[in-house]
Amino acid sequence: MNLDFSKLDGLLPAVVQDHLSGRVLMVGFMNDEAFRLTNETGSVHFFSRSRGKLWLKGETSGHRLLVKEIRTDCDADCVLVRAEALGPGVCHEGYASCFFRRFESGRWVVAEATTYEPAAVYGSTT
Repeated sequence: MNLDFSKLDGLLPAVVQDHLSGRVLMVGFMNDEAFRLTNETGSVHFFSRSRGKLWLKGETSGHRLLVKEIRTDCDADCVLVRAEALGPGVCHEGYASCFFRRFESGRWVVAEATTYEPAAVYGSTT
């Protein structure tokens, strides 16, 4: 069986989940090369749609994701990466997870505290 990279122009969604708690940490996209590098190195790699290039999660922040297990869905067009997060957070905005907002009473609210200061890690808040 091979993964199906054809449905999204050579990419497939990669859901990253904490291997112990089951919490969803982030969603990224992988092309064939990012998937291969993830398997070869044991660290999660993605393909950045906005930058048009491969990237290693944590290459700037040091907040890497170590692969514990990879699964695919029934259509083989999406992967679930169960990983160990190294560092205080996965989100570039300073949160443990990219899913830190909750829809409440018709609007989005921040539902948890930051775990690190992005400016100290990235040099800016972007």
